[in-house]
Amino acid sequence: MIIRRPVTDPLTDSLTALPEDRRAEALRRFNILRQHLIDEVPLTEVARVSGIPLRTLQRWTSRYQRFGLAGLARAPRSDAGQRRLSSELVELIEGLALHKPRLSTAAIHRRIIPIVKSRDWPVPSYATIHSIVNSLDPALVTLAHDGAAAYRDRFEMIHRHRAERPNAVWQTDHTQLDLIILDTNGAPVRPWLTIVLDDHSRAVAGYAVFVGAPSAIQTALALRQAIWRKDTPSWPICGLPDVLYTDHGSDFTSKHLEQVAADLRIELVFSTVGRPQGRGKIERFFGTINTELLPELPGALSNGKPASPPRLSLGELEVAVKTFVTAVYNARKHSEIDVPPNEAWRGDGWLPRMPNSLEQLDLLLVMALKTRQVRRDGIRFQGLLYTDPTLAAYVGKTVNIRYDPRDITELRVFHRDRFLCRAVSAHHAHHTISLKDIQQARTARRKALRNEITVKSRQITEFLPKPAPPPSREKQNPVSPDAPRQKLVLYKTDKTP
Repeated sequence: MIIRRPVTDPLTDSLTALPEDRRAEALRRFNILRQHLIDEVPLTEVARVSGIPLRTLQRWTSRYQRFGLAGLARAPRSDAGQRRLSSELVELIEGLALHKPRLSTAAIHRRIIPIVKSRDWPVPSYATIHSIVNSLDPALVTLAHDGAAAYRDRFEMIHRHRAERPNAVWQTDHTQLDLIILDTNGAPVRPWLTIVLDDHSRAVAGYAVFVGAPSAIQTALALRQAIWRKDTPSWPICGLPDVLYTDHGSDFTSKHLEQVAADLRIELVFSTVGRPQGRGKIERFFGTINTELLPELPGALSNGKPASPPRLSLGELEVAVKTFVTAVYNARKHSEIDVPPNEAWRGDGWLPRMPNSLEQLDLLLVMALKTRQVRRDGIRFQGLLYTDPTLAAYVGKTVNIRYDPRDITELRVFHRDRFLCRAVSAHHAHHTISLKDIQQARTARRKALRNEITVKSRQITEFLPKPAPPPSREKQNPVSPDAPRQKLVLYKTDKTP
């Protein structure tokens, strides 16, 4: 038997605690009673005019005098939200809803019907089962069907930490931009962007724009720019961070970056695998780039296609990114910290920790390491010849070379961890040649040679006689259909038929 009674005593219910619909109902009833309460119109007259029974008006008046306006609100039923089903059946329906693989409400309804009939229970309707399934805690459903990782990403509370001071924590990550540019060969490509962000101030400390897959050298170039003093007065961020926070990409977990961090006394911290929440600040900056800067550039992608013809080069894109970072993002007030990132980084004035020299920083960060043997004419690397008089005493010995992929006209040569000299390519001493320039030149040369081979081959075929068509099999081997088939002779002992 179901008994209707108020869940809580009206004395404990203030008007502000009531939902909007119950407050509106209380005010409507008060307006009906107003003539009696204020103008002292008899309740019988109010009942006649409003059409509400006299007993009901008497009950409303009594509740108003005892509990105030909140007493005029309808009390909720004690069984509100409850169903006239046995707890065992409700638990069975909930268990089927959490079962893997996921069952539809219709499938649960079909499975429930024979069970309740066998036990002589009332058959629940489809709407009742749908209501039970929908009332399950979404976190419980996510954990049951999608696993712990999905539950953690959607429902676990996270702590939004902010570094206590500038350069305490830097974050770095890559993203592929929603933009098409033209490479040195004029081919359309999607560029990548590497960003180094100061956690405390949200200021961009450094960046690198490039084409091709992310690599350790791109991370090193962005860090090199972030650490050293900028030539732009409006970009003050520099220095060595205490902690560098990255993801588990192969370029971030490389031995090269690990050695650099150890030499510069930087602690490397990697985010939890599959947990992007810790990189939320830098992901927000990537979103800002994609929504504010890129739509203004030619070649911006919309629904996977360029909204306008691409015409920017990599260098022009780099200028656009630098202008946005220095003149817009770092200079305007950040919505979370309520001050511009540049101002937050400067603070009350302080001295950042710096490397001893730019040369030392380049040796650690930018210079790639290779092993070569000193020949009689010098050191050969990437098709170029490098010489220096110091190398005369090391002919036939193995040395380590360090080079800047952005300019390989010069090598720094080491022997047993001791610096020997700077070996220079004499033919390109006054030029800047990058490793990518050489690789692109090789590709272009191969392409030109293949085109030349194709043209010459086409010319030759015009002068060569056309080959005669092969004779048909019937004319080549005229065999009567009635002739007996010959047996294939495999061994000397076999007799010819």
